[in-house]
Amino acid sequence: MTVPSLEGIRVLLADDHATVRMGFRLLLEGAGATVVGEADSGEAAVSAFDRNAPDVLMMDVSMPGIGGLGALERVRAHHPDARVLILSAHDDAQIPARALRAGATGYLSKRAHPDELLRALASVARGQRYIDPEIAPALALAQFSGGQDPVSALTEKEFAIFLQLAQGRSVAEIAESHRLSPSTVGTHLYHIKQKLNVSNAAELALIAIRSGLIEA
Repeated sequence: MTVPSLEGIRVLLADDHATVRMGFRLLLEGAGATVVGEADSGEAAVSAFDRNAPDVLMMDVSMPGIGGLGALERVRAHHPDARVLILSAHDDAQIPARALRAGATGYLSKRAHPDELLRALASVARGQRYIDPEIAPALALAQFSGGQDPVSALTEKEFAIFLQLAQGRSVAEIAESHRLSPSTVGTHLYHIKQKLNVSNAAELALIAIRSGLIEA
């Protein structure tokens, strides 16, 4: 399969690892794309999108602050036609399903071959949905089965808060990053615990690890 040219495509990179962003930049610029900006957190990605108006936002799910899913939600709220390619190091079906529901144009595993990334970016730049071929079967099965993963019962907001709690962030930190009151986050936390039948943050983290959402 031929590798497409990305000539003329303006890309914004969002990843909290500078070396990863450098690798992406070299790959994309080598294929003809122009990297118009970089961001290292969810909030920075939203601001950089507003400033640069890229053709494609290529963004990691796991970043500080509101993270990739939170940033996706904000970008799409202000720019309904935004084309976003979400990347993740995890193979679970929950994150891609939620990213696509939140308006992502494409989803790709970070373990994908560089040529696959270029094809994904080219498709997303044309406004065509792209799903990693390695993830697509699991994603389809999860949707068909109604989701056997316990976190599938969480709403989109609960899921975003659950991920950050599982990563060790406090209620106060989450409230600040999501622009919510601590009491509102506390209410979400109560519902999350009820739905997942857990009583503390350690149990939340264990569920996240078992679901493949975070690394141990």
